[in-house]
Amino acid sequence: MANLVSLQSKLVKTSLFSSMVAGMLALLLFVAISLYQTMQVQDQLMDEVSDMLLISDVTRAAGQQVDELSDEFDIQYLLKDQHQVLTQSKDFYIEKHSKVFDDNWIPGYHFIWQDQQLWRTYVAEDSELKMSVWVMQPIGQRFKELAQNMLLYGVILILLWLLQWGILHYSVKRQFKIIHQLSKDIAEKNADDLAPIQQKAPQLKELQPMVWQLNQLLQRLQQSLLAEQRFTADASHELRSPLSAIQMRLQVLKRKYPDLSQDLVSMQNDVNRGTQVLENLLLLARLDPTNTSQLPKTQVNLQLLVTEVLGALQPFSLEKKTDINSQVESQLFILANEKLLFSCLRNLIDNAIRYTPINGQVMIQIYQHEDKIMIRIDDNGQGVTPEVLTHLGERFYRVLGTKTQGSGLGISICKKIIDLHQGDISFSQSSYGGLSVLLQLPLTIHA
Repeated sequence: MANLVSLQSKLVKTSLFSSMVAGMLALLLFVAISLYQTMQVQDQLMDEVSDMLLISDVTRAAGQQVDELSDEFDIQYLLKDQHQVLTQSKDFYIEKHSKVFDDNWIPGYHFIWQDQQLWRTYVAEDSELKMSVWVMQPIGQRFKELAQNMLLYGVILILLWLLQWGILHYSVKRQFKIIHQLSKDIAEKNADDLAPIQQKAPQLKELQPMVWQLNQLLQRLQQSLLAEQRFTADASHELRSPLSAIQMRLQVLKRKYPDLSQDLVSMQNDVNRGTQVLENLLLLARLDPTNTSQLPKTQVNLQLLVTEVLGALQPFSLEKKTDINSQVESQLFILANEKLLFSCLRNLIDNAIRYTPINGQVMIQIYQHEDKIMIRIDDNGQGVTPEVLTHLGERFYRVLGTKTQGSGLGISICKKIIDLHQGDISFSQSSYGGLSVLLQLPLTIHA
């Protein structure tokens, strides 16, 4: 079976994924812009420090301001003339950094690698005063605040994604109520209600072609069902009338010609069989296993029902000298359709009688197990192969190699009747040698 995918969850995932991609791109753009702006601001700050050192009196307020900037932004500086160092930050070690600056004396901004980290350096000089200033700052210091901002932005982004997931899940689920309502309307359709489906507002434009096609299908199905009902009614009338007339003529002929009684009895059996086939076909056409709400139900006494079935089949059992042993629990009732259940048991027991040899045996057991009624019918007829068991219940299927006459509809009708009663029917090899049929019926049928 193919894996089922939820369109609702897929829409939520797709929308959330697109939002996450947009958020990540926005984060990358934010990082790039922030990196550029931070580098610009910090470079300007280094240039400002160098200007202050070159043109100000570092022993007064300007010097204090430079020290404050140095401490706040971890900027190290050195001011010197041609002969000596005029001032420097407390963290600037000339023995450590002088060679680096000598190698990178070109005025301007540079990057150097020292002490296992990357530094940003700036060199400026005043040719008139013959002074030069060296300024340096760890790159990591520049992006401490940026890293904190990125972390805060990432947390906010995750919270927004969670909030968006909740909003998407709620809104998409709300929109899918229209589809669920349409599915419910379709599920409620049956043979008695094939009217076009009317969508409630708001209508989804994408569903309109599907609803239109579905309504066209319902219309064609309704026309087909009406045609079938007319055919069934016509066939019932046209076929029953001649069969009833033949039965009456055979009765007259039996009284008029007693010598032909044996042949006329055979002809009557053939007519009876044809009538039964007709009744089975009509019953099979009318039954709808999904329509249990309109099934008329009463409390059925199973002991009396079995007695009536055996009474109806007595001529056939006497003809084959079949020994029928029934064991039915007393006062056992079930909520069911008595006529349909009678037809089902009659077909199954008749089938058992047909397929047992002369002087055969048929065993019937009816008992209650938990909340179910169990009906088991066994016979000691010819053994049934596993292949035959798989085909039992198919319309017009009959076991080859037997001389038993039948239409192949009896078990098929029984399956429909049991389905209509929300039960289960199964077939297996009987311990007596023939076929074993087990019916499991609920005590109460749910609408």
